[in-house]
Amino acid sequence: MELFDQAFYRLLEIAELCNLDLKGTKLTLDSGFDSERNHAIIEDAEMVPVIKPNRRGTKNEDKLHAMFEKEEDQREVYKQRYKIERTFAWEDRYRKTTIRYEKRADTHMGFKYLAYSLINLRWFLKRK
Repeated sequence: MELFDQAFYRLLEIAELCNLDLKGTKLTLDSGFDSERNHAIIEDAEMVPVIKPNRRGTKNEDKLHAMFEKEEDQREVYKQRYKIERTFAWEDRYRKTTIRYEKRADTHMGFKYLAYSLINLRWFLKRK
């Protein structure tokens, strides 16, 4: 069993413990996870794989066109994913939020809220 399999089945176990129904849920992954095997594992769990196509080694123009068409259908999902990843990257700019130095959870969350406030303030000031 590979690392992806283990992590994915563990995700399903946790979802079941929390009474979460993941059927029909879109699972987004990077192009490094693009394989027929991973697609099959995700589809067997009745989830929708949204995996950026890996173009490496593909020279057949028909396959490339099919990849681009599939990617076009998933564009909205990737826009949402980009926003989330960008927020995490902004959060990493603040040292106190990247590594947890505080022992108390409320102090740590206070620094996170301060970082998010600064991120929003910068965005707001840039728009004026």
